[in-house]
Amino acid sequence: MKMTPGDAETIALQVVAWIIGDDTMRDRFISITGCGADDLRNRIDQPAFLGSVLDFLLADESSVLAFADHVGLPPELPMMARMKLT
Repeated sequence: MKMTPGDAETIALQVVAWIIGDDTMRDRFISITGCGADDLRNRIDQPAFLGSVLDFLLADESSVLAFADHVGLPPELPMMARMKLT
């Protein structure tokens, strides 16, 4: 599958939405990254920030699988998106 930078950003934004929508994931994200709501609002359009969101997801295989299941995407797509955002 060929992925464009736009596709990669879309997947990263889906990850952001998934993280925010799950209390446990949101709390874990804030705890690990220190990124609060203001940071998220101010940086959501930056590819480097979206890459770091994907890094957070990719650090835990069970999170990758849960995300992929939630959005109905193949689990390898977050890694492909991350490689495109480097």
